[in-house]
Amino acid sequence: MSLQGKLVSEMEIKCDGDIFYEVYRHRPHHISTMSPNNIQNVDVHEGEWGTVDSVIFWNFIHDGKEVVAKEKVEEIDEEKKLIKKKIIEGDILEYYKSFYITVHVETKGENNLVTLIIEYEKKNANVSDPHTFMELLLNVTKDIENYHIK
Repeated sequence: MSLQGKLVSEMEIKCDGDIFYEVYRHRPHHISTMSPNNIQNVDVHEGEWGTVDSVIFWNFIHDGKEVVAKEKVEEIDEEKKLIKKKIIEGDILEYYKSFYITVHVETKGENNLVTLIIEYEKKNANVSDPHTFMELLLNVTKDIENYHIK
């Protein structure tokens, strides 16, 4: 049984894909307003919003518990509308040696597709795959979408 894994989820969104990407890249601190049941607060701890090597601190609800995560922006591809982040501190790392989240937005006319990717390595075989975390990301994606189609 491998300790490394990858989860991929795709979701078509009705709101403008460029706006969705812009929220994740430049305004993640607004997500707590868009998804208050999931995200409590988002702060930049190092660098500036929307830049590689910036460090962002998240307070959120996962599995009914208040948790925190500090992430470092590893990659931004403006052309592909892709952001890759590495979790560097927080509750998630109690269970995983490494944890990466990639958000990719494809815009084709009226069709906008968000792809969420979690790449991880568990600390041991007793740790479950992060399906509930992917569910959280999908719920936040829906909340951002709904906020922008009101």
